[in-house]
Amino acid sequence: MEDTAGSNPQSLGFTEKLKSWLSWSWTYVCFIWFGMVLIMIYVLWSPLKLQETLTSASVFLNTLTPKFYVALTGTSSLISGLILIFEWWYFRKYGTSFIEQVSVSHLRPLLGGVESSSTTGLFASVNGEAEPRPSVSECKVWRNPLNLFRGAEYNRYTWVTGKEPLTYYDMNLSAQDHQTFFTGDIPQLRPEDAVMQKAWRERNPQARIRAAYQAIEMNHECAAAYVLLAEEEATTITEAERLFKKALSIAGKDINLLVYIKRRLAMCARKLGRIKEAVKMMRDLMKEFPLLGMLNIHENLLEALLELQAYADVQAVLAKYDDISLPKSATICYTSALLKARAVSDKFSPEAASRRGLSTAEMNAVEAIHRAVEFNPHVPKYLLEMKSLILPPEHILKRGDSEAVAYAFFHLQHWKRAEGALNLLHCTWEGTFRIIPYPLEKGHLFYPYPGCTETADRELLPSFHEVSVYPKKELPFFILFTAGLCSFTAMLAMLTHQFPELMGVFAKAVTSCTQHVVRWCKS
Repeated sequence: MEDTAGSNPQSLGFTEKLKSWLSWSWTYVCFIWFGMVLIMIYVLWSPLKLQETLTSASVFLNTLTPKFYVALTGTSSLISGLILIFEWWYFRKYGTSFIEQVSVSHLRPLLGGVESSSTTGLFASVNGEAEPRPSVSECKVWRNPLNLFRGAEYNRYTWVTGKEPLTYYDMNLSAQDHQTFFTGDIPQLRPEDAVMQKAWRERNPQARIRAAYQAIEMNHECAAAYVLLAEEEATTITEAERLFKKALSIAGKDINLLVYIKRRLAMCARKLGRIKEAVKMMRDLMKEFPLLGMLNIHENLLEALLELQAYADVQAVLAKYDDISLPKSATICYTSALLKARAVSDKFSPEAASRRGLSTAEMNAVEAIHRAVEFNPHVPKYLLEMKSLILPPEHILKRGDSEAVAYAFFHLQHWKRAEGALNLLHCTWEGTFRIIPYPLEKGHLFYPYPGCTETADRELLPSFHEVSVYPKKELPFFILFTAGLCSFTAMLAMLTHQFPELMGVFAKAVTSCTQHVVRWCKS
């Protein structure tokens, strides 16, 4: 079975089972409370004179008019309807039932678990090592290898749309990355380094920029300050490239700074259309620093080679990095599928394939697509434009919606360029789900799909984006229960209004049954 980042096979399935058990625990507790009430009625029957009280209540109920029952059932229907609307809104926004979440938060301490209100962060450094929060312990957050420039790209989006494409959580992770990457190995901080450490932590972009200028005033050769200005103040890629070149000229022998700056310069060249130059810079960087594979520079190289349509070179890179011992990514899996699909997609016809069967090359392409979809099932809807794209975040969760957004944002054009590739994907991708065992307690080619992706993706992706969830969640029990209760009480209200005499007989029958229960309790 292939290795995947962020999977823990020993604990897979346990979280979902525990959550399912706790969701039903509320119902069991209600039954227990009901039984305790019956016991208390039996024990306190004589001391509290409950028989006389219930008899008086029965007489009172017999004197009520149908209008009272209409008002009672109508009010019950209204209240349960409001609860239903709130539960549905909460489920759509947070992916869980509010009542279920409250139940879990109260029952978990009794079971010896961790409080659900934990605020432990999920932080990833540049090398991909994460400090997970308890609810998403199976997931890792990785730096997006192709992340955009804040000043030249993200901010321009904000100016045009008025929407913030980055979440505070995502930017906070970037701040920690920059602090660790640029000042983590310095034995003794210089004054300008201390200013830059504070600058990365600043939440306000203008405050960060002012701090960078302050560091430059202290030391005109503060390369990290020019990096910040290139990332955040430059409003064009050309201006960002100029500032990065200035930073490179004064970076000295700081390996972290050199790698970061050279990589961003290669990305500037790619965005400005100098693709061959970008490819050369990336190859040189990978040769110069071969041990920095965790930075995933090969994903930048794959995208640039696809833009050049140098498919033989793409295959050579895949041969090195699409190895069973190495962590996978959507870029690796879907690029491999694209190359195999491209070989047969121009002549592929679903009708012809159903008549004659799939050829060996077509079967290889379909299997590659199934493999890619199993790794990240969110990608096809973006590639097939069934779901709208947004700007990718600065960090991604492998196998999650954030990774799917980032991959499709940069690679959709390459799939469109390969004639028939999207048609082949459209015809075959859903067949993956017939191969994967259900329930998802084990995978087919990879470890089972982790259940923590939705929680982490909701923190990485902006609120205006509808997060893709896999597997699709069933409606919580309490939404179904409140929907049934609302419908039942509404039906009673309508029947009482339309047939008051008949419902009056029904109410008296209920009262009579209550009296029988009272006598049974007494005996």
